[in-house]
Amino acid sequence: MKKILAPVVLLIAAAACSTTPPGNKDVANANSANANKGAEMKSTATVSESDIIAKEKAIWDTIKKKDWDGFGKTMASDYIEVLDDGVHDKAAGLTGVKDFDLSDVTFADWKMLPIDKDAVIITYTATVKAKYKGEAVPPGPYREASAYVNRNGEWVTVFYQETLARTPPPPPSPAAAAAQPSKQAPAPTAKPGELGADPAANEKLVWEALKSKNSEAFASYLTNDFMESEADGVYDKAGSVKAVSMIDFSQAALSAWKTVKFDDDASLVTYVVVIPGMKPEKEYHSTVWVKRDGKWQALFHQGTPAAMAATKPDMKKM
Repeated sequence: MKKILAPVVLLIAAAACSTTPPGNKDVANANSANANKGAEMKSTATVSESDIIAKEKAIWDTIKKKDWDGFGKTMASDYIEVLDDGVHDKAAGLTGVKDFDLSDVTFADWKMLPIDKDAVIITYTATVKAKYKGEAVPPGPYREASAYVNRNGEWVTVFYQETLARTPPPPPSPAAAAAQPSKQAPAPTAKPGELGADPAANEKLVWEALKSKNSEAFASYLTNDFMESEADGVYDKAGSVKAVSMIDFSQAALSAWKTVKFDDDASLVTYVVVIPGMKPEKEYHSTVWVKRDGKWQALFHQGTPAAMAATKPDMKKM
């Protein structure tokens, strides 16, 4: 957790491209979804945003102090983290962080997204002054997300993901846009599939909608307060639906599925996406699925471009 530990060249290469197109993907976009939360949720978290922020900052303090026992106590036994070198369990996270020397960290853009009364997601950006195995790491900012769950009365982290932020490239000029080949018309809209308690099965339905450019089905799979975090910004539901309509996902291949059950009404799925022709071709994706009013929908999604294999040294990043 709180990894940000690749060499400068590696992380810059990893963030150079993403499957996400440029667009209006600011943190401010996601803020507009907050107005829907009151009507959307029947049960709110039993912990305050200020308490979760304090817990998250305290975790960073354990890393700064190299208090590895204290760091480990903040993590659930089924903890999982997603970085630009892959998906790691608790044991791998505890091992990798020990090579990270954190001198300073500053935070911004805090936002808590309630999942249910026993689970929440906290998102924010972090800018660091740090070294990994003696080498300075890029300061960031990094888009951070941590999911907390209430286990036996104690709020602990069960999921963490980070993505190095980057500035989206400018849109093409009118002349360049006109020179691009026209896109094939989408197939007739199909009825959305039936979602259930299996987060991996649900995610596959999402990708069927993406591959067929079925925007209506895709939108139906998202909660009103849905939030998406990518290298080039943060989406609300409307922004995400608009953005994915601009990408050709037809050749996307999905693999390496892993799931974690938060509680009876929420689960996480992580997996690998490979899209030929993209740079990098591989990304690590995660989605939190929630059950509200008897209906399963996606609440949160984050994508992290994979580190470029050609420049990646033999090391673990935390």
